[in-house]
Amino acid sequence: MKSNKLTPLAAAAFIAAVALQAQAQDTKPHVSPPEVGYQAGTSPLAHEPMYQSNNPKAPPMTQAEFDKARKIYFERCAGCHGVLRKGATGKPLTPDITLEKGTDYLKVFIAYGSAAGMPNWLTSGEFDDKEVDLMARYIQQDPPQPPEWGLAEMKGTWKVLIPPEKRPTKKENHYNIANIFSTTLRDSGEVALIDGDTKQIINIVKTGYAVHISRTSASGRFLYVIGRDGRVNMIDLWMPKPDNVAEIRIGLEARSVDTSKYKGKDGDFTDKLAIAGAYWPPQYVIMKGDTLEPLKIMGTRGMTVDKQEYHPEPRVASIVASHYKPEFIVNVKETGKTLMVDYSNLDAIKVTEVANARFLHDGGWDSSKRYFMVAANQSNKVGVIDAKEDKLAALVDVGKIPHPGRGANFTHPKFGPVWATGHLGDETISLIGTDPEKHKGQAFKVVQTLKGQGGGNLFLKSHPKSQHLYVDTPLNPDPKLSQSVAVYDIRNLDKGFTVLPIAEWAGLKDGGAMRVVQPEFNKAGDEVWFSVWSAKDKQSALVVVDDKTLKLKAVIKDPRLVTPTGHFNIHNTQHDVY
Repeated sequence: MKSNKLTPLAAAAFIAAVALQAQAQDTKPHVSPPEVGYQAGTSPLAHEPMYQSNNPKAPPMTQAEFDKARKIYFERCAGCHGVLRKGATGKPLTPDITLEKGTDYLKVFIAYGSAAGMPNWLTSGEFDDKEVDLMARYIQQDPPQPPEWGLAEMKGTWKVLIPPEKRPTKKENHYNIANIFSTTLRDSGEVALIDGDTKQIINIVKTGYAVHISRTSASGRFLYVIGRDGRVNMIDLWMPKPDNVAEIRIGLEARSVDTSKYKGKDGDFTDKLAIAGAYWPPQYVIMKGDTLEPLKIMGTRGMTVDKQEYHPEPRVASIVASHYKPEFIVNVKETGKTLMVDYSNLDAIKVTEVANARFLHDGGWDSSKRYFMVAANQSNKVGVIDAKEDKLAALVDVGKIPHPGRGANFTHPKFGPVWATGHLGDETISLIGTDPEKHKGQAFKVVQTLKGQGGGNLFLKSHPKSQHLYVDTPLNPDPKLSQSVAVYDIRNLDKGFTVLPIAEWAGLKDGGAMRVVQPEFNKAGDEVWFSVWSAKDKQSALVVVDDKTLKLKAVIKDPRLVTPTGHFNIHNTQHDVY
């Protein structure tokens, strides 16, 4: 039987820690295991070779112990504390801090967590005593340095599988491309292309690990996806069977990709360029839109917006392409900066730096596509970027840890156009006014706060042709909430929500956790698709709901649908409909 007993010195450290917490009168509960998993996630850097220095002041570790601890750190801890342990959403864990605390003191916090959000790794059963001791010693070592990733490394992974001149000159299939769904198969390193009309799988395409997003080119012909391992795949939807035509690895860990969309007086850049941003190294790269050839790499290391102190690891979060100018809008997580990157002349790139708020994450356009609404999740704010004027229009206080995905746009019966976000850390949904011309008094303010099923929301969605707002809660620890969705009638928001038992409707015999995630409309706006996300050794499914009746319309089951998570309708993604 596992023992959770502490040495006398560790017990003393624990008592001191409790006393400090009591003095601070911080009574916030531990974050839930699903939230920890989301925030930290599994980093592809766990298996990358790294430079290791020897710190003579650190407690001894064998090479085998160090390698095991490094793997655990990048799988469990790096997402919050950073690759270099300099701190991100979690506190810094560098030797100048940890050596002073000592091994026994550190073991207490790793084992029991803290009220400020540190998970209780031992008492939750995630770590055993030996692993707690291992990690306490590891974080007193000098952080291992991951390799940089420049032009030479990128070109070493770059493949043009079908060159532009050998691709179709016209559409060569019978599919209604605008209604195809790209569904991430997280743990198999694939995306499923599914015909939204027939509900049949068109192709399973090999991609990077755990594809984070799918983005459609401005023309709607090409699909770009990026995995957490930094691999970008370009898929041609005109082929008889849509498949990869080019790929590249732009870094060692990444989340974001998009393509140029501007067509105006400064030139037509439709489909000409692509951009991808990395978590490591902290940088973004602009590529040729038709081949993914890397052209220009730009670093993001620099000063934070609040304390104006240097940060060595500012990860690139969301990226979108402006409709007003030849610009990419690049949001940098740790520094809290939004970069307006002018791509009209790659030999003389102009970057307008907009001070936003830490820690920038995901977001989407308002209905006019002038204002980009981006969550600064640990700051509990939404930054509003004016893409026409290249400035911050507002910083809006919202609930705890906003996570909108792309958010949801609809017309509020009283306050006019609004954009909505849910939250990881509480049950609220914040509705923010987005029309400064006709509804100036409500512009960029929270005009209404809805009460949802509970915290743990990842995505919410509506559609111009729908009267409903759908809100998931896949990271809530209560299975009743994580396996269902809340639906609001936009015409009568005060009456509360209706619960749809999506996982139950899937009818899975061996589904395990069956978390329901990411509502996505079809092109017509009369169907809503959901992923029923189970473990990779369990059965998963997609559930389709009739938007008018809120009744089950179809269930898509296939053994190839391994851990389906996000999915993106081609038309809605192309035109920023959400």
